[in-house]
Amino acid sequence: MSHPELLILGVLRALTEVALLFLLGQGILGLLAGGRRHTNTIYQLFVLVTSPVLKIVRKISPPQIIDKHLPFVAFFMLFWLWIGLAYLKRAYCEANMLQCF
Repeated sequence: MSHPELLILGVLRALTEVALLFLLGQGILGLLAGGRRHTNTIYQLFVLVTSPVLKIVRKISPPQIIDKHLPFVAFFMLFWLWIGLAYLKRAYCEANMLQCF
């Protein structure tokens, strides 16, 4: 492949999308399951997958953000990261005169 930077941007953007979808799924399932969500196997899977993202966001976010609001902060940080990666991909394609979709 002649443009490994484009591949790296695509992989990072895909990983960001997966993390966003898992956070969204965890939130929706948390609303649907209510108080019994901690015994739900699928919810536990969502918690397992999203815990690294939440740990990273906890380290970079200010200490005033309480743990209850951390998934919302993580979702919006990932959303803006996803937008930023799309912008970088577009800028890279234009700089190298590539037709990227």
